[in-house]
Amino acid sequence: MPTPSNSKLAAVAALAVIAFCCFAMSVAQQPAAAKPISKSPPPTAPKINFVDIAERAGLTAKTEDGSDKAKRYIIETTGSGAAFFDFDNDGWPDAFLVNGSRLEGFPKGQEPTSHLYRNQHDGTFLDVTQAAGVGLKGWGQGVCAGDYDNDGWTDLFVTFWGHDVLLHNNGDGTFTDITKKAGLWHGEVRWSTGCAFVDYDRDGRLDLFISHYVDFDPEHTPEPGSAASCQWKGIAVMCGPRGLKGTRSELYRNNGDGTFTDVSEKSGVAKTPAYYCFTALTGDFDNDGWPDIYVACDSTPNLFFHNNHNGTFTEAGVEDGVAYNDQGHEQAGMGTDAVDYDGDGWLDIIKTNFSDDSATLYHNNHDGTFSDATFEAGLGRNTQFLGWGTLFVDIDNDGWPDIFMANGHVYPEVDSKGLNNTFRERKVLYWNEHGVRFRDVSLDSGAGITTPYNSHGVAAADFDNDGAVEILVNNSHDRPSLLKNNGDHGDWVLLKLVGTKSNRDAIGAKVTVRVGDHQQTREVRSGGGYISQSDFRLHFGLGRASKVDAIEIRWPSGLVQRLENVSANQVVRIREGTGTTEK
Repeated sequence: MPTPSNSKLAAVAALAVIAFCCFAMSVAQQPAAAKPISKSPPPTAPKINFVDIAERAGLTAKTEDGSDKAKRYIIETTGSGAAFFDFDNDGWPDAFLVNGSRLEGFPKGQEPTSHLYRNQHDGTFLDVTQAAGVGLKGWGQGVCAGDYDNDGWTDLFVTFWGHDVLLHNNGDGTFTDITKKAGLWHGEVRWSTGCAFVDYDRDGRLDLFISHYVDFDPEHTPEPGSAASCQWKGIAVMCGPRGLKGTRSELYRNNGDGTFTDVSEKSGVAKTPAYYCFTALTGDFDNDGWPDIYVACDSTPNLFFHNNHNGTFTEAGVEDGVAYNDQGHEQAGMGTDAVDYDGDGWLDIIKTNFSDDSATLYHNNHDGTFSDATFEAGLGRNTQFLGWGTLFVDIDNDGWPDIFMANGHVYPEVDSKGLNNTFRERKVLYWNEHGVRFRDVSLDSGAGITTPYNSHGVAAADFDNDGAVEILVNNSHDRPSLLKNNGDHGDWVLLKLVGTKSNRDAIGAKVTVRVGDHQQTREVRSGGGYISQSDFRLHFGLGRASKVDAIEIRWPSGLVQRLENVSANQVVRIREGTGTTEK
């Protein structure tokens, strides 16, 4: 979250020139971004009508995040993540919402906690937090899911400013905190943000990547307005992240016995400068069969860890074109997601940023590099919003993934200053014009999009199994939002993958669905969005097709599995190497 520093203007300008020159050298050798695939008139947008059904669905717990009138310290500004995951294996995604706190604390017994909601199969959820043993307290940040011990039950990892928590799913509706037993406990206070389970060495066991934000100590943090870095547009505001100590990422290897070993240095992920990082995003971005890791960072270059296939990573954000924008500038990256938005078979990346900047769309060049396609794709006009969670979601099932963004400012003080900013902000929704451009349809997409909140974490799932994906949003200072599109929808298929030789949740599996001459590619992923977790099941819109011509799955183990002539409008469960079970 950038703040101007007049005293360091010359130094910052010099650094920007150096960064631009380095970046320009790499960009000069990159292929141009994808050209429009059609010269025909743009398609007609569907009817879109998002409504917020959270209250009637039973998602009512408020998320605390300091004061909504003024922020003293940066810890009050980053919000918390959300998760959709099926903790009881009944085929219906459940919801988990991370909670924060306040600097002044709460009376004993009244502290806010995280909340787990069990899906009731009727459009509602039941709060089972206490019964499940997951009422975590403190400054909660992010969440990611994964069956790390391959026992058939998905576990949760929750990040904190404080001490992270690994919750083991006991398979009976309860969880146990096994952080210390698993070797993930740190005695000192840390500010962890994003996380992702990822089988980086392809041994069939899920490892754990954790990103960190600021090495924060309120006792040694300046007060609002006390320095140039604590001012924004003439307003005295909380300080940071510039001027505060940065951090480095961590990677833990799964030992196969319920414990993890810290391989941060050995793997290379800790051998970077100290940055301010948020969301961790995994994906096989160069189609070599090995998962890479992209990290959205605030006011510092984004990180891109390329998997070397030997247990190590090389950080190549600058060389691969994803560290900066197309002007060679650092941005304040918050949330990120990846999908093949134009049907070319390669994963592209979307990233949200601070206000007075647009989001960034990185198009995959098919050679291990990316090009900034933000403006040519139609995403460059919205600069007033401060973006957090973002997802590629096919909102109308036409077979082309759209872009959803949740927003909210970090400075409540802006509400009284007559600026083009507000603390609570509406969402932004871009409709995919069939791989050519994106169209901003936000103002025509219903009150679920236009009603302002201070929003952060986002997660997606077809929670009611009707073929349309819903979006869960964790709103600071308010209850969450659960957004359902009551507009137009095409046909669909929902794929649930179960690993055997690969990890049980099939995290890292890449799936390509073909209907006629159109293909879609998605990956099963832990983490992403903005320090959040979406349903592991992969949703594919099919337009008006009554069947899928072909489904190709490349499992993390390397096995390639192919299915043909799969009927539309159903959930299909696919077990690695043994075929399908339709539900």
